[in-house]
Amino acid sequence: MQLRAFWNWASFLCLGFAFLFYFNPYSSPHSPMPQQSIYDFTVKDIRQNDVSLNKYSGKVLLIVNVASHCGLTETNYRELNALYEKYKDQGFEILAFPCNQFGKQEPGTNEQIEEAACTRFKAEFPIFDKIAVNGKEASPLYKFLKKQKKGIFGDGIKWNFTKFLINKEGKVVGRYAPTTAPMKIEKTIQSLLNSS
Repeated sequence: MQLRAFWNWASFLCLGFAFLFYFNPYSSPHSPMPQQSIYDFTVKDIRQNDVSLNKYSGKVLLIVNVASHCGLTETNYRELNALYEKYKDQGFEILAFPCNQFGKQEPGTNEQIEEAACTRFKAEFPIFDKIAVNGKEASPLYKFLKKQKKGIFGDGIKWNFTKFLINKEGKVVGRYAPTTAPMKIEKTIQSLLNSS
């Protein structure tokens, strides 16, 4: 009788270990690999085409959530355009992600957003698909960015034109408030472009 109880207990213990191993997300061969850099992400462009951010490998990136009807729009687009024109041939890219989460200031369709950004604001840098940057529906890219660099009051994006600066290795090295003028980041961009 004692031998039978021992085997029942041993079987139960082995079954428990097998269950833990099988359902452990850290040991499962089917677990997705966590993203380690920006280059691990694929996003949609403004026309819904997949774009692997690996295509920007080795470049300095400024990632910005944009809106067409915000009080910060005119000055941000003007200064973003100036930075892009000055440094695009040196390995600098701006990636703009429209977002309608702040005051509903980007309500248009992708076609309307592209028209406003490229015609009215003269943007020559890439404009991507409209996304959410906060909440359950936040894009995986923005979840990653916020995890890498928290803001002063936590990780949530506070408003349009929050900026993330990415080095040539795809690591987030800076986060800037919506009220930080793009030209105030210029010296840091120069420094990253000049690094080997």
